[in-house]
Amino acid sequence: MGFKCGIIGLPNVGKSTLFNALTETANAQAANYPFCTIEPNVGRISVPDSRLKILSELALSKTILPTQLEFVDIAGLVKGASKGEGLGNQFLAHIREVDAIIHVVRAFDDTDITHVEGSVDPVRDCQTIETELLLSDLEALERRKLSLAKRTKFQGKEGEDAKTLLTLVEKILPILEAGKPVTSIQFTKDEKPLLPVLNLITAKPLLFVGNVAESEVTKDNEHTRDLRAYATERSTPVVFISAAIEAEISQLDEAERGGFLETIGLSETGLSQIVREGYALLNLITFFTIGPKEARAWTVPQGAKAPQAAGVIHTDFEHGFICAETISYDDYLSCKGEQGAKQSGKLRLEGKEYAVQEADIFHFRFNV
Repeated sequence: MGFKCGIIGLPNVGKSTLFNALTETANAQAANYPFCTIEPNVGRISVPDSRLKILSELALSKTILPTQLEFVDIAGLVKGASKGEGLGNQFLAHIREVDAIIHVVRAFDDTDITHVEGSVDPVRDCQTIETELLLSDLEALERRKLSLAKRTKFQGKEGEDAKTLLTLVEKILPILEAGKPVTSIQFTKDEKPLLPVLNLITAKPLLFVGNVAESEVTKDNEHTRDLRAYATERSTPVVFISAAIEAEISQLDEAERGGFLETIGLSETGLSQIVREGYALLNLITFFTIGPKEARAWTVPQGAKAPQAAGVIHTDFEHGFICAETISYDDYLSCKGEQGAKQSGKLRLEGKEYAVQEADIFHFRFNV
C-alpha cells in the first residue's frame, strides 16, 4: 500500500533541496533558476518511530524495518498555471496523483537567490498557488458537471449514480467559486466516499513548510510570523526548517547528527517533523510485527480492520484471514515481550471486525 506526499511550491523556493535531504540523495537537481525540476523525482523515506527500537530490543530482533512514505518533488508552479503557464498543465497532472500536499514556501531574504515575483512574501506566494489549484479544480468540476448532466438521463444504476455525484458537484462548485478549498466543506457520511471519484486537488490534506535561512533556523522573522498566522487562519499545520541545513545533516553519519543538531540549538531534524506530519496528514496509523528475525512497522488508514492490516503484509493473509493474535504496545512493554503477555493474559484473539488500534502488535493466523 503506497502513500504519496507531493512537494510543491513556486519555482526556486527550496523544494528540490528539501527533497534531496529527505531522501538523502542528490538525484533531484537543485539550481538557482525556475523550472530546474521538470519531471517529478520520487523517493521513499522511513518514518521515524522510537517504539520500533524498543520493541526490537525486547524481542532480540536482528533487523529493524520502519514503515515508509513516498515523497514526490513536483515542478514549480507559477501564476497562470491553470491556463497552461510555465509547466502548469504538467504540474497539475502530477499533483492529482498524490495523496497529500507539502507546500514549501520561502521565508527568508537573500538577494543572491532569485524569486519569481521579485520579492519575498510567504502569504502572497501561498495564495498564488492556492488560486491556481482552485481554478484547476473549478475547471475540472465544470466539465464533470456537463458530463454528469447527460448521464442522469440514463436508465438504472448508472443514471442514479450520476444524479448522486451531480448533487455533490453542485454542492462543491459554489465554494470553489467563492475562493475556498474543498477541505473547507463539511461533507456527510454518504458524501465522503464519493470525493475520491472527483480527484480534486484542494480536497487533499495540506502542510505548509517554511524554508528559512540557516542563521534563522531557531528564531522568528517577519516572514515566519506572517506564514504562521496565515496557516493558523487556514487551520493548516506548518513546519519551519532550513533546507540548506537539512541537506548538510543528510550528508553526516548517523552518529554525528545528534552533536551537530545540539550545536545549532535543535532537538531533532526538521525532516523528522515533516515526515511525521506527512504521516498524520494522511490519517495513517502504525501496527507492528515483532520477532527474532525482524521488528517491522506497517501502515494502514485509521479505521482499517484486521484483515486489511493482514493484507498489507500479503494478499494471501487477507484472503485466508482467520484471526489476529493481538498485544497492545503498552502491554508488550509492561510484560517484557510476547511470552510475558501470553502468561499475563494480555494476548487477545481478534476477528474480522476488529478495528486496528495505533501500535497494535499482530501475529496473523490464516489459511492459504
